[in-house]
Amino acid sequence: MFAIVRTGGKQYRVAAGDKIVVEKIAGDAGSTVSLGDVLLAGEGSELRDVAGLTVSAEIIAQAKGEKVIVFKKRRRHNYRRRNGHRQQHTILKITAIGAAK
Repeated sequence: MFAIVRTGGKQYRVAAGDKIVVEKIAGDAGSTVSLGDVLLAGEGSELRDVAGLTVSAEIIAQAKGEKVIVFKKRRRHNYRRRNGHRQQHTILKITAIGAAK
C-alpha cells in the first residue's frame, strides 16, 4: 500500500518501510510522529478513501543538509558578499499506513 503525504510544503509518495528526508519536524530520534495530511492512498491501481487516514513514522535522525554558498557581487562597485546556509532535515522511516487511532 502507498500513500501521498504533504509535510513541509512538499509531497512524498511513501510505503511501509520507506525512508524519506523531510523538512525539520520537532522530536527526538526514536520518537514516533503521525503525518495526518494524506492526499491520496491506494494499492496497485486501486485508490482508497483518505478520510481519517494517517501515516505513522519513526524519527531516525535530525540532520543538516549540504552547505549552499550564496555569493553576491556588483561589478565595479567593490561589493562582494559571501554567505552560507545549511537546511535542517529530519530523516523518517515509515512504519505503517492506516486509520487514525
